[in-house]
Amino acid sequence: MTAAWTIEGAQARRGKALVLDGASLSVVSGEVLGVVGPNGAGKTSLLRVGLGLMPLEAGQRRLSGRPVVDLNPVERARLVGYLPQERRLAWNLPALDVAALGAPDLPPGQALAVARERLERVGVAELADRGVLDMSGGERARVLLARLLATRAPLLVADEPVAGLDPDAQLLTLDLLRAEAAAGAAVVVTLHDLGLAARSCDRILVLDHGRVAAEGAPAQALSSAVLAKVFRLDGALIDTPAGWVVAAKRAEPH
Repeated sequence: MTAAWTIEGAQARRGKALVLDGASLSVVSGEVLGVVGPNGAGKTSLLRVGLGLMPLEAGQRRLSGRPVVDLNPVERARLVGYLPQERRLAWNLPALDVAALGAPDLPPGQALAVARERLERVGVAELADRGVLDMSGGERARVLLARLLATRAPLLVADEPVAGLDPDAQLLTLDLLRAEAAAGAAVVVTLHDLGLAARSCDRILVLDHGRVAAEGAPAQALSSAVLAKVFRLDGALIDTPAGWVVAAKRAEPH
C-alpha cells in the first residue's frame, strides 16, 4: 500500500536554529497517527515541512507517493486537507462560507451543501449564518474543523485541533477524525494531552529536539522510559475502563 504521506530524514531550520534533525513520518489510509512531544520539539515544523510550507535542507517528502515539490497547488489540495494551529481569520465571513472554502473543487451550490453538512457534523449548524469573528474561540475552532472535513481529502492533517476546546468538544473532534480514518482517510494530529493521544491514535510518534525519540502503538511509544526521558515525567501510561491515562508526576531532577 502506498503511504498517504511520507517524510524521510527531514532536516530544516528556522533562521539559524535547527528545528528538525533527521525526523521521519509515514501514515497510511485508515490510520490515525498522533505526533507528540514537548514544546519546541518540532511538531508543527514537521507538518509544515512535510506539506511544502517550510523549506527542507535535506530529506524527502511525498504525498501519495509523489514528491511534494512536483505538485501544483490544485493537486496538493486534492491530496491533503490542513488545519493549522493558528486559528485567526481576517474576515468576518459567515460560518457556512468559511466551511465551504474547504471544497473549492465543487460548484458553489454543492460546496455550500457539503459545508452545511459538515457544520452539522461538528455541532454548530445553528451558527451557519453567523460571522466567525463574532464567535467564541471554541465555536470558531469547530467551524475550521468543518472546513477541514469539507476537503474530503485522502489525508487530513490537524495541528493541535483540540487546543482551547472544552473536554466534550475535544472528544467530539477526535471522534470525528477517527471516523474519517474509518472511512478510509489517513489522519495526522499533533496533541499535547498524552492521554488523549493514546486513546485516539493508532500509532504515536514522539519528537524530541527535532528527532524521532519513539514511534509505535501507544503503550510502546509512551513507555515509562520515554515519559521519563522526553517529557521528564515519572509514571506510566495506564489502560483504564475509560481509556488510556497517563499517571505521572514531574520527575525530580538528578
